[in-house]
Amino acid sequence: MNYLRHFGLREAPFGITPDTSFFYPCRSTQEALNTLLVAIANGEGFIKITGEVGTGKTLLCRKFLATLDAGWVTAYIPNPSLEPRALLLALVEELGAPADAGIDQHRLLKEITRALLDRAREKKRVVLCMDESQAMPLETLETVRLLTNLETEKRKLLQVVLFGQPELDRKLATESIRQLRQRIIFQYDLKGLDGGEVGAYFAHRLGVAGYAGQPMLSPGARRVLHRASRGVPRLVNILAHKSLLLVYGEGGSRIETRHARTAVKDTPAAAPVRNWWWPSFKFTRAAD
Repeated sequence: MNYLRHFGLREAPFGITPDTSFFYPCRSTQEALNTLLVAIANGEGFIKITGEVGTGKTLLCRKFLATLDAGWVTAYIPNPSLEPRALLLALVEELGAPADAGIDQHRLLKEITRALLDRAREKKRVVLCMDESQAMPLETLETVRLLTNLETEKRKLLQVVLFGQPELDRKLATESIRQLRQRIIFQYDLKGLDGGEVGAYFAHRLGVAGYAGQPMLSPGARRVLHRASRGVPRLVNILAHKSLLLVYGEGGSRIETRHARTAVKDTPAAAPVRNWWWPSFKFTRAAD
């Protein structure tokens, strides 16, 4: 990408693929990570992390898993919109337990139980992280709940973290899975970046990508990025990338308000940004 050389970058700073090297600990994300670490240390029940599309749930999940030490065995299922048996097969594979393709559900559960007991004897703890959990069928959620019944006298053999969009809360309100809802001991709702964090987030990602020059984001452009993205990191990335392309096309070195506004107009998911200095009123005809 030509603009990387122009700005002195090693890699693209505003990609939308979750990359833990770009993880930025804004207030909400750091609080969510702290909640996860405290919750698994507690060792009981389910943990739930929700957030709107693009708020960084998958990146948080990967950062959380990367933070755990060798005392943990981790299982990650990125798309759990699976029927119960398919989910159990995926979990068996994640745990490294043997399982034939034609194995029935009863034997699958036995293999999972054996694998979890083996890890407990090795003094290891197991955590299962499930992304996009709002897509999980109710029957599959109930199967996961039953898995958490497996325990020793001291602790659960398996802890589960559900990551999902706000629709997950509506699904968990279903009466048929009220037992699972009661087992959610810790939860956190991810929020977007605030106005100041957008600027720091922008500078952080540029720095990780190798930028070492003068500040590249003007105050006006920062305000536009924040308002148009509503603080959603994925939208900030998209708008920042398009803005950099515009600056590069002009041979410039800084994103100004006009660049950010042009990027907003080219991004359907962005919120329209009004001219905040323009008064909002209607003319009315004076009475005769």
